[in-house]
Parts: sequence; C-alpha cells; structure tokens
Amino acid sequence: MNVLAASAYDLTPGRLWSLIAVAFGVVGVGAGVLALRRGRGAVVALAGGLVAVVIGGWVVAAANGGPGTGYGIVGGYVDLVIGAVALVLGGLSMARSRGFVGGRR
Repeated sequence: MNVLAASAYDLTPGRLWSLIAVAFGVVGVGAGVLALRRGRGAVVALAGGLVAVVIGGWVVAAANGGPGTGYGIVGGYVDLVIGAVALVLGGLSMARSRGFVGGRR
C-alpha cells in the first residue's frame, strides 16, 4: 500500500472544507456578539454556527487519519467548537429578544 503524506503547506480538500467551515463559524460568532449587543443578527449567528458544525462534523467523520495527514481533522474539531459557540450566542440573542433572558418577561 503506497500512501503519500501531505505536507504542512498542501491545501487538501479536507483542509479546504475546514477553512470554509471556520469562515462560516467566525461570521456566526461575530454576528452573535453583535446580536447580543444590538439585538440584530441572531439568525445569521445560528445559520453560520449550524453550517460550521455540519461541515466540521462531516470533515471529522470523513477523515482517515489523525493530525498532519491532510484530512483536515484538526480544523474539523475547531469548526465544531466555533460553530457551537456561534449557536450558543445566536440562541442567547434569540432568547433575550423574546424576553426569556435577563429578567425581561
């Protein structure tokens, strides 16, 4: 069996999908922070977080090797964390805007 290892600088499909998902997650976290401050953007935070979690989970599930093999597994785990943060921020903002958090009911 002949397996070629990816170098640290190769942009493999797994790494590319991880980068795409982290972009969605970062946008989701940013929108979640703004939504908590201004009351707008909760849906963007939820959508970005959901996309990051789904793609990150797919990358982790499809990886055939560990860190450094080029499958993007480390990025996939980062996507799961950032996506979860975006989902929590979006959920908190939605709950706050509906009057369930912060004593406004």
